[in-house]
Amino acid sequence: MLYEKIKQANVQAMKDKDTVARSIYSVLLNKIMLENIKKREKGQEVDDADISNILQKTIKELSEEKENYLKVGNEKEVEEISRQIEIASSYLPKMMSKEEIAEVISSLPDKSIPFVMKHFKQNFNGKCDMRLVQEVLKSIQ
Repeated sequence: MLYEKIKQANVQAMKDKDTVARSIYSVLLNKIMLENIKKREKGQEVDDADISNILQKTIKELSEEKENYLKVGNEKEVEEISRQIEIASSYLPKMMSKEEIAEVISSLPDKSIPFVMKHFKQNFNGKCDMRLVQEVLKSIQ
């Protein structure tokens, strides 16, 4: 499971005294724990799709933070955040391409926006960018 890989990488970063990696792993592990608490209240468990969503949100937040540091010219922080984004991205599954998304959409019996979005959310959660799905769907219709 993805959670175990991140925990092991966190331990390795501690051993290596890698503070940049440690900080991103701490953030990820905390977010996963919070999600786990929310899921347990509903009687569910965190799965790899949930962790992928957490990774995507964290990468987006880091990218925004990086933009702000670029504006003020703090190169050291920009480098550290770039490395953190790279580390977090390495745990994401291979994302579906536009062609793969279009192929799945064309095989569906109903091509309405709600049906297609629900299908991708249920079957491909964490493996595709939902904005890209919507973009491909609009280009097909």
